[in-house]
Amino acid sequence: MNKSTITIDVHLDEGKVPEAITWSAGDTTIENTQKAKAMMISFWDSAEKTALRIDLWTKDMMVDEMADFFYQTIMTMADTYDRATKHKEVVDDMKKFAHDFYHKFQEKQMKENKA
Repeated sequence: MNKSTITIDVHLDEGKVPEAITWSAGDTTIENTQKAKAMMISFWDSAEKTALRIDLWTKDMMVDEMADFFYQTIMTMADTYDRATKHKEVVDDMKKFAHDFYHKFQEKQMKENKA
């Protein structure tokens, strides 16, 4: 059986707040360790029928970066759900939610920048 390894390192400050996140994967053409400002990892526990999650972001991640990250994550989750289920109507709803979320974020940013 083949095995693939993904390594994630989270560098913490004195208060145990993430300062840096780096990752690397064994089965990739990318040779260097990659930097990230945020990560969301989910595992499905089929025995308990529950999702186990690890959500972390660095203290220097900006709010607009977080909004971009969430928008792109929701969109790619919709694509994954589409490939797995072919439930087009549900996928369309997920993508509409992502667009609405991002539009509301942009409106809020515009108002705050004018204030």
